[in-house]
Amino acid sequence: MDAILNRKSIRKYKDIKVSDEIVEELLKAGMAAPSAGNEQPWEFIVLRDKEIMRKITEVHQYSKMLLDADVAIVVCGDESKEKFRDFWIQDCSAATENILIAAEDKGLGAVWLGVYPMADRVAPIKKLLNLPASVNPLSIIPVGYPAEQKEPGDRFNKTRVHYDRW
Repeated sequence: MDAILNRKSIRKYKDIKVSDEIVEELLKAGMAAPSAGNEQPWEFIVLRDKEIMRKITEVHQYSKMLLDADVAIVVCGDESKEKFRDFWIQDCSAATENILIAAEDKGLGAVWLGVYPMADRVAPIKKLLNLPASVNPLSIIPVGYPAEQKEPGDRFNKTRVHYDRW
């Protein structure tokens, strides 16, 4: 619960390398997500190439923090692996959230950058990353050691809870 409740969007990072071992643990967390029919439609691209990250900032206006992140994970969904149409979106969203929580648990900062369904982001990122036609980028997660301190927000709101019916 602590990692879930303390998670926050971190957009500034220290110039410290995130080890490959930690990145692999984040990927394991992503792959531990539930998926419809256990289809596991996700594919992950680990970015360390600063030139690729810079090019992403040219097509995704909210991604400037990639320039300071040591690593980023692109969460993609492969429609060819689907048993149930369009559930890749939910499955890959769950994988993205697992990665964000795991990053918090490890003392890292991360933020969810939405890509899909914005066509002006999806198409150029697919091209830049040489994704197969059936693979769509859902999100990009810049990861690094936080260079900013934020308090987690308390988002619990009893007025949004309904029992048995609206």
